[in-house]
Amino acid sequence: MEIQTFPNEIVFFDIETNVPNKTGQHFHILEFGAIIVCPRKLEELESFTTLIQPKDLSVASLRSSRSDGITRAKVTDAPSFEDVAEKIYGLLNGRIWAGHNIRRFDCVRIKEAFAEVGKAAPEPSGIIDSLGLLSDKFGKRAGNMKMASLAAYFGLGVQKHRSLDDVRMNLEVLKHCATVLFLESTLPNQLEGKWQSSSKIMTRSRSHHQMAQKAMPYTKMTQNVKNILSKAQGTQSLQSLIKHSHSLLR
Repeated sequence: MEIQTFPNEIVFFDIETNVPNKTGQHFHILEFGAIIVCPRKLEELESFTTLIQPKDLSVASLRSSRSDGITRAKVTDAPSFEDVAEKIYGLLNGRIWAGHNIRRFDCVRIKEAFAEVGKAAPEPSGIIDSLGLLSDKFGKRAGNMKMASLAAYFGLGVQKHRSLDDVRMNLEVLKHCATVLFLESTLPNQLEGKWQSSSKIMTRSRSHHQMAQKAMPYTKMTQNVKNILSKAQGTQSLQSLIKHSHSLLR
């Protein structure tokens, strides 16, 4: 049987796992989520997400500190990894893999999961790890390189730590970073120093009275960028911006 590959398509994916807290305990995938993205327009072409029942249900927490967190009850009736392995293989194999910290974590867990069910693991045509990429190109303007910090920096909301939500947030963070880098590259002497000097992350105060005084400087700039892009939609300049943004993140 001929195996289909899509070397020019990007698949952003994320997995959620248990947190090993006992000696000898391993990671188990509890959720998988992915979106296939057109690299020319950065449009989402397809999405897939599923909870996954681990072989040992005890590795899943009984409760979650997050409102929509993954609990043992949620994965009890979910399909096993073996049940969804073929679907996951079809999404990943032969495409460019993208995600945050996927080289050291998600890619490793995927290979382990396929090995555990005795199936060949999918292979990427390339890997884009936004953690390493943004560490090199964007730096620690958000305070650190965690996805939650980068998203908060651009006013993109709170990271939910659910696979499909996180991959969509990952793509939006990359779009925003690419736009900032593009604009800075046009007038580096005027913009780069000014924006970086005002990039200190501002967090919510524990005091409700002080919360209104706290602000995130980059949010206003990001909205201005969005307005510019909206006016330029469909124009040659917008296409040039997107094309150049890709080159900046290579």
